[in-house]
Amino acid sequence: MSLWEVKAALPVEHVDRVDDMLLERGDERWSVMHDVLIPAAWVVGLFTDEVEARAQWDEIARLVPEAEEAAFQELADEDWKESYKLHFQAWRCGRLHWVPVWEREGYRVSAGDVAVWLDPGMAFGTGNHETTRLCCERLVEWAENAPGDATIVDAGCGSGILAISAAALGFKNVRGFDNDAEAVRISDENAALNGLSDRLDFFAGDLNSGFAGGPADLVLANILGNILAEHVPQLTAAVNPGGQLVLSGILAVEVRTIQAAFMRAVPDWSVESREMGEWCDITLRRPA
Repeated sequence: MSLWEVKAALPVEHVDRVDDMLLERGDERWSVMHDVLIPAAWVVGLFTDEVEARAQWDEIARLVPEAEEAAFQELADEDWKESYKLHFQAWRCGRLHWVPVWEREGYRVSAGDVAVWLDPGMAFGTGNHETTRLCCERLVEWAENAPGDATIVDAGCGSGILAISAAALGFKNVRGFDNDAEAVRISDENAALNGLSDRLDFFAGDLNSGFAGGPADLVLANILGNILAEHVPQLTAAVNPGGQLVLSGILAVEVRTIQAAFMRAVPDWSVESREMGEWCDITLRRPA
């Protein structure tokens, strides 16, 4: 048996409303997918034939005018059962591995390496997006020479993948915050999945309130570039002397502008940037 998938991009600010509307309709063929890392969202439906798929989309489209034009795709039996798994393959950076939870029994981690188990079914970011990979690479490199009592803050934690990765590397003073309460809940779930709840503190906060616990040795902020540029004072003040600030979520076309905004505020800090696809990071190091 094959199924027809309907998928339409949805602005993230409408996720809650559309999700509630679909729940009220009670039609389990429809759902909202929300990737809190990118961030991005989609309205997705699964139907037994194309005619029904298109007819149902016409009805939903009238109720969700914010959604973009839908794409229709036929999925073979083995595809629709396993398709979501095909997008989440294990990957590694240095001694840290990010592994789908369904591979937990058979996946072998070399001595000295550590794994973070991922469950996309709980909307857990896998690190496959370039913005997250850039942060993960910086984290792994920094961890090689950082003391075990170093403090780490994941600003705008989303699914918690960066904070959880830091805890998996052995750091015990790790905090993460997000202005979305649902993101905080998901982060807590994913920490529990990895048996790391006792090493992590996730809480609701924004770039004005989230650093109330004091500065950190490493601050990771995978947030949209324009938001980073609007919070230069808060982000730079959150870094201890000798510490590091990693900024991601920055488009390559805007990296020079955003980097200049930070360098005007902290001209004595060292800075470097990496590019991956259409995205960049900016890493600033505060003098000791």
